[in-house]
Amino acid sequence: MKTTLVTVDDLGRSVIAVPPLARHADLTLNSQANAALLRHLEQGGVRSVMYGGNANFYNLAVSEYARVLDFLAEHAGADTWVLPSAGPDYGKLMDQAAVLKSRAFPAAMLLPMSFPFTDAGLADGIRRFSDAISRQVVIYIKAANYIAPSTLARLVEEGRIAAVKYAVVREDPSQDAYLSALLKEVDARLMVSGIGERPAIVHFRQFGLQSFTSGSVCVAPRGSMQLLRLLQAGRVHEAEAVRAAYMPLEDCRDSISPIRVLHDAVTLAGVADMGPMLPLLSGLTPAEREQVAPVARALFERDREFAAA
Repeated sequence: MKTTLVTVDDLGRSVIAVPPLARHADLTLNSQANAALLRHLEQGGVRSVMYGGNANFYNLAVSEYARVLDFLAEHAGADTWVLPSAGPDYGKLMDQAAVLKSRAFPAAMLLPMSFPFTDAGLADGIRRFSDAISRQVVIYIKAANYIAPSTLARLVEEGRIAAVKYAVVREDPSQDAYLSALLKEVDARLMVSGIGERPAIVHFRQFGLQSFTSGSVCVAPRGSMQLLRLLQAGRVHEAEAVRAAYMPLEDCRDSISPIRVLHDAVTLAGVADMGPMLPLLSGLTPAEREQVAPVARALFERDREFAAA
């Protein structure tokens, strides 16, 4: 596992995968399946793996936190950056900080809080968490105006921020006043497009971002990595052709549930058996599985073509 300080070069060297976390029927960690998914990603060229919402870290018990982190550190490749998340509430954040401080992860991500919080209180919590783990953090922005641009800029200036995962969903991602305001205060190289393949091209071409996160990369890592390299090279038309292969699964995620569809899609594609979801989430219904299964398998097969190319 990569343990050195995260740089802007690290952010752009790989698609940042956001995988689910596999569990047995009794909800214990499925080590074999999780290791298989990690290997699948690494064999496809992925070197950055973020465990957050798709891994259901929101509902992860603090009592299980150390075991999950130790498993990820042990099974990640030597040059793979593993980014665990923490929070979102302050109490859980600080309990998890005590675990993170004694581990070698170079950064941790704060899961986004929805209620209750204030801008000043959020900044205070970020500072306290960063101090507690003695390293930088990744901020996850999932709602418009979650943090004031000037507040984020101060945290960056203080050296506390490794990156920002920007995941505010827009009907038209090219029309995003909040992202524009953030980029007036913060270097675009620190801002990661955080909503998968769908807005990635606009975020690169119009806003100057240089990396993106992906859930569908867990099914088809080679194509997603190819998309990243094409975007970084400015080869937009070729990038659009590659991205088209991901849209059917992304459509299922958007219409049903991004987290639930991805969790079961990894299983249905034949990558690894993710098992049941940790409550308070639940897996797909039989009808939903019938809808997602052929889409997931088609993307998995398409990735073999990307590999051959």
